[in-house]
Amino acid sequence: MRPAPTFDQMLAGTTTSAVHLEMRDAYTPDDPLYVRWLAGDTLVIEGEEREWYDLVQATVARGVEMRRARVVSEPLASFIRFEYELTAPLNLAAGEQVRWLPRRQASDLTLPANDCWVCDDRLLRIHHFSGDGDILDHEVTNDPALVGLYASAFEAVWERAIPHEKYQPS
Repeated sequence: MRPAPTFDQMLAGTTTSAVHLEMRDAYTPDDPLYVRWLAGDTLVIEGEEREWYDLVQATVARGVEMRRARVVSEPLASFIRFEYELTAPLNLAAGEQVRWLPRRQASDLTLPANDCWVCDDRLLRIHHFSGDGDILDHEVTNDPALVGLYASAFEAVWERAIPHEKYQPS
């Protein structure tokens, strides 16, 4: 059995699309940039954020469409507010498309229990988090039924979600 590809390997093998579905109100509470933001520091793209920017920019330059959909509670939790403020200078500037869907507008959607990445509608990376947002682990699968379930959920959210440029969080 081959080991699962790393995220960078997974993205490197992607040729047309990489989509990310986020549905939590808290992530990585000890993230240094988040901690500095909470303390009132200005957001500066460096370190891990700069690596992400470079990875997205290179991936999009290869012709891969990168989209991220966030299902969020309103008013926004502090970490999601941080992500909102970071989206334009990081995600959008690198070439990723981002949309926001208030959780109240997702009540009639059937969504999976976990955040995920779907690449080329053939490979799925499911993320598992602790209750307070620390990433515990992930699993990668190419099971067509599971990939299809997550891809369909992403598209349902994307269709309804508000582009970052138009989203005004409460």
